[in-house]
Amino acid sequence: MRPSRLFTMVAAAAALAWSFTPFALSGRIQTNGKTGMTAYDFSFAGIDGSPIALADYRGRPVLVVNTASQCGFTPQYEDLQALHERFAARGLVVLGVPSNDFGQQEPGTNREIQSFCETRFGIEFAMTEKQVVAGGDSHPFFRWIAAEAGEAAAPRWNFHKYLIDGAGQLVGAWPSRVRPIAPEILGEVEKLLPR
Repeated sequence: MRPSRLFTMVAAAAALAWSFTPFALSGRIQTNGKTGMTAYDFSFAGIDGSPIALADYRGRPVLVVNTASQCGFTPQYEDLQALHERFAARGLVVLGVPSNDFGQQEPGTNREIQSFCETRFGIEFAMTEKQVVAGGDSHPFFRWIAAEAGEAAAPRWNFHKYLIDGAGQLVGAWPSRVRPIAPEILGEVEKLLPR
């Protein structure tokens, strides 16, 4: 086995193990508000190049998930689409953020990612361009999450989930192993939606 391939496999295994540590936040969280910012201070480029300003979702809950097309958790796209179909009419926004940060499991171009998601999973919810979500070079939104809720809230692997309330505050975080349709996520989403 080539040394670079072995290193990639070891790094991926270490990152996956880290994603399952008890240090990862899971569930409803309280942020410290020390940044003085909200999610509405951030925007992304859409996977099709159009702008996605989180401020456009003011008053609506947003579930932000860093995604990857070649991950063991990739089938969670089905759950995310199911959430979109079930709750979009009541105001929930699902936002996928493709990233190649963990195990190099999102190597494709934006066009390839979009085609994969639409063809394989029938994705209709919003997707951003591929982003860096971990470390010092991560998108400002993910640096804000770590500043607001601590490093334990930072993404540890693909399909880390963040729930933003209608005021733009981070109110929930779940690691990769928690499916988007898990009762704990559904319960928190329901609390933020009109009856």
